[in-house]
Amino acid sequence: MMTSTELFQQAGIDEDLVRIADKVFRSERINDEDCLVLFEKGSLGFVGTLANHIREKLHGDITYFNRNFHIEPTNVCVFSCAFCSYSRLYAHKEDGWELGIDQMLDIVKSYDGKPVTEVHIVGGVHPKMNLAYFKELISKIHAHRPGLHIKAFTAVELDYMFRKAKLSIEEGLRELVEAGMQSLPGGGAEIFHPEIRQKIAADKVDADGWLKIHETAHKLGLHSNATMLYGHIETFAHRVDHMRRLRDLQDQTKGFNTFIPLKFRNSNNDMSHVPESSIVEDMRMYAIARIYLDNFPHLKAYWPMLGRQQAQLSLAFGVNDIDGTIDDSTKIYSMAGSEEQNPTMSTEELVALIRQVNRQPVERDTLYQVIHDFGKKDEPSKPIVNPSLN
Repeated sequence: MMTSTELFQQAGIDEDLVRIADKVFRSERINDEDCLVLFEKGSLGFVGTLANHIREKLHGDITYFNRNFHIEPTNVCVFSCAFCSYSRLYAHKEDGWELGIDQMLDIVKSYDGKPVTEVHIVGGVHPKMNLAYFKELISKIHAHRPGLHIKAFTAVELDYMFRKAKLSIEEGLRELVEAGMQSLPGGGAEIFHPEIRQKIAADKVDADGWLKIHETAHKLGLHSNATMLYGHIETFAHRVDHMRRLRDLQDQTKGFNTFIPLKFRNSNNDMSHVPESSIVEDMRMYAIARIYLDNFPHLKAYWPMLGRQQAQLSLAFGVNDIDGTIDDSTKIYSMAGSEEQNPTMSTEELVALIRQVNRQPVERDTLYQVIHDFGKKDEPSKPIVNPSLN
């Protein structure tokens, strides 16, 4: 019987691609040049085959999700990013929102008695919502529901908070952890390369600053996620550069849980003239990320950004996590023109979505501890007692 590599050779696949496939099937790390070749030459079917091989080697058919909700304290922001459809400049904030601590605590209380496991807190960078403000918010949420995992604040928000408080990154993070924060989301990474970052997000924390915040968080025992905004004015080389910096940091700290490619959406922002990437390019992005980021345990497709059907499709291209129930608690992508204008899915809908493509739905907590294994279509579900639900 021929090996997969021999089948590729027989099919007349480019020899550079065959060489990369051979590395993948021998569980060898591909380098930056290999990754660029995949972007430039790899067909959707080719990179999908490699990515699915890695995905099933790591996770089999398991696809994770969680029961979560978002709190977005404000969309008022001191920064002006060309790609952003969400924020309103602080100087022109008439159509922005600003939630008070009691209002946000009421959102948390609205989930009392419901089996959510995570609250995700991100928003604009508001000059009056400082470190002391957010410490009070987090401590009140933690006191009200100690078992609820608090994942909060992008590196952009944290950088502004800590600089304004005149604290080091480590000092600021320690204060937030003491208040009850448990992990970091991956937002604000955008594209690291200064050539592009200067054009789309010039005034916020740079790549080195973003990476330093996550490195420090990892050293303090916090896990975090990582993102990349793709499909706008960046080149394939810029994507490779971005992922290399993440892979290098992960080699050092092993603190990243998951990588989340974020599709650029062009509605209602200063880059509306830039066309969006195609479905084919979206799936190639997921697949190549899975192949290159060999030290990231998970690859997530954020379904409110992609839409349900495309998130479902991504499960054949390396993705093993489609985020959570959301409960219509985020506006970031709906304001940018996503198909999901009211992003919410029940647990039953998420389970059905995953099962429809013959994958195995597993509810997880933020750190990927299994809460409930729902099995495949004809398998019984397996409830697992988890103290975080109490």
